[in-house]
Amino acid sequence: MDWLWPLLAAPFIGSFLAVLIRRLPRGALLTPARSSCEACGAPIGLRDLVPLLSALVLRGRCRACQAPIPPQHWHVEAAAILVPASALLCGTDAADLWPLCLLGWCLLALAWIDWDWLLLPDLLTLPLVLVGLAATWARDPSDVTDHAIAAAAGYAALQLLALGYRRLRGREGIGAGDAKLLAAIGAWTGLAALPWVIMGGALAGLVLAGVLLLRGQDVGGGTALPFGTCLALAGWAAALAMT
Repeated sequence: MDWLWPLLAAPFIGSFLAVLIRRLPRGALLTPARSSCEACGAPIGLRDLVPLLSALVLRGRCRACQAPIPPQHWHVEAAAILVPASALLCGTDAADLWPLCLLGWCLLALAWIDWDWLLLPDLLTLPLVLVGLAATWARDPSDVTDHAIAAAAGYAALQLLALGYRRLRGREGIGAGDAKLLAAIGAWTGLAALPWVIMGGALAGLVLAGVLLLRGQDVGGGTALPFGTCLALAGWAAALAMT
């Protein structure tokens, strides 16, 4: 039954991630203060903090003022359940499930923040590199060198690409946060997976650009796209493929 605990914990972790996603890009501190309604400031009781269920019972509105609660909260809670669910569907062993879910939940937060803000906070990407190397050491110390090289190569590859783009086009094309995210993914997945992650992220970016064009949005060489979101999806797919 060890496989059940990540599934049960997922919506509660998703609830924390939803707060992280909303506050971290704004520079707001994550304090243990009691949750309150963003509209009226009324404190939210424990009965209204049950992930997914509270949103359903309250019909997405504050109990005190009836203002709509941002649906992002329950969207993230639901998405967090998909992390252990997809890992289990791919046959992840119980011993590897928690570390893999940790990676998945971090990638979920980073993907969501980049989608909303075009930002990948160092507070998430840099620790993810170290935790990835530590998880690799715990699983098989002989793999640490390969994964460390993958982290360095991933960072260097995107930084060099960003430098070339900047010199060729005279503007920024790839952010430093994308390079740090790829370094984190490399630390978790290893060198062999890195080219697939880069190609998968690029393909996801092309698909995203195509969807935006179909929706009538103007997409050109200067259009900013959340490449970190695409890399996070490709990194999660690579991590699942390795299980």
